[in-house]
Amino acid sequence: MRVDTDDFPRSCSCGKAHYTGIKEILIEAGAIEKLEEELLNGDLKEYISPLVICDTNTHNATEEIMEDIYDRCQVLVLDAEGLQADEQAVTIVENIMEDDIDLILAVGSGTIHDISRFVAHRYKVPFISVPTAASVDGFVSTVAAMNWNGVKTTVPADAPMCVYADTNIFANAPGRLTASGVADMLGKYICLADWKISNVLTGEYFCSEIAEMEGRALKTVKSSLRAIAAGEEDACEKLMYALILSGIAVEMTGNSRPASCAEHHVAHLWEMEVLNEHLDALHGEMVTIGAILVLREYKRIANAISRGRCYVKDFDHKEDEELLKEYFGRKGLFEKIREENTPEPLMDIHPTDLENSLDEIRDIIDKLPDEDEFVHMLEKAGCKNRIYEIGLDNSVVELTLRLAPYTRRRLSLLRVSKMLELVEGEND
Repeated sequence: MRVDTDDFPRSCSCGKAHYTGIKEILIEAGAIEKLEEELLNGDLKEYISPLVICDTNTHNATEEIMEDIYDRCQVLVLDAEGLQADEQAVTIVENIMEDDIDLILAVGSGTIHDISRFVAHRYKVPFISVPTAASVDGFVSTVAAMNWNGVKTTVPADAPMCVYADTNIFANAPGRLTASGVADMLGKYICLADWKISNVLTGEYFCSEIAEMEGRALKTVKSSLRAIAAGEEDACEKLMYALILSGIAVEMTGNSRPASCAEHHVAHLWEMEVLNEHLDALHGEMVTIGAILVLREYKRIANAISRGRCYVKDFDHKEDEELLKEYFGRKGLFEKIREENTPEPLMDIHPTDLENSLDEIRDIIDKLPDEDEFVHMLEKAGCKNRIYEIGLDNSVVELTLRLAPYTRRRLSLLRVSKMLELVEGEND
């Protein structure tokens, strides 16, 4: 499957001219052979000193199929155990990078790509994406999700120049990684609803065509859940295509709004370990559980609106101040979190405007799948869907929903719910 990148840069009904700098996207068996040809005799032959960044797991998975490429490149193999996209990993890369490096090949999944795109951006070196698992939607993103000084943050970076996704590699990745990719895609239900709600409440920029593109990617995955779980190559290619399409949506928007909101904020909170110890869970797995918790809360809000039991109140930032000090403060992150959330986005919402928008918000939520349907989709794909499966229990849910919005200064209904009071009835 060759994705025609010329289909994406265009003028749009939203009034913006969208752009992608990706020259080629190839998703098929034998894509690595095409990469070899390009490096030897094609458009990539001008790069004479490439650097491969991979980890011990992805190196082992690709050592044979990429032997010739590894032989002509400088190869950095990072220890996969405990590897994060953080300042430590960046320092390791910088310490081994030779001055003449003119191309970076990211051979791996989400963490390797975030490290690679960050370094590529910093040193103004192009990079090529070689996904080894269909596990995340960040392969072609223009932002890097970095754990910077303990805070999970998104920083500007570069999209790859080309993507060579070889089915012989990613379709044979561990099933847990593939399920994580499915989970990351299914989380788009939440972030797309949050984007629409923010547009309703604040007039935040919203592109219906990009949202529809993200929705098509979501439908592509939803239609192939069992086949993806079974490792069928065609289905795994569809998943990879959907993940890349989601990344292109981010590039065309200029930020991660189409692909990440409340469900990711929950995952970021757990990744920052302010409520919990380190979790033996993949990013997509945490996004999954986050999406379930957020979906449940959103449906509760919609039900209260329908019953006339949802009331708007003024936002009082002092209500969470002590909790922020207690949980983020003990990790030395309170000042960083306060800086991240200044100015407070809820100050842009007038209570009267929120009250007048409740019915529209409810209608957006009503279009989301109900929790049982959502969990059934996850089960079909072999995704984790119970909080205990990622090492947590229900005791953290209330605090998680309360603190998660502060991990990013981005408006979500979860954040807006701080201006809502839900009154339970006798029969609830």
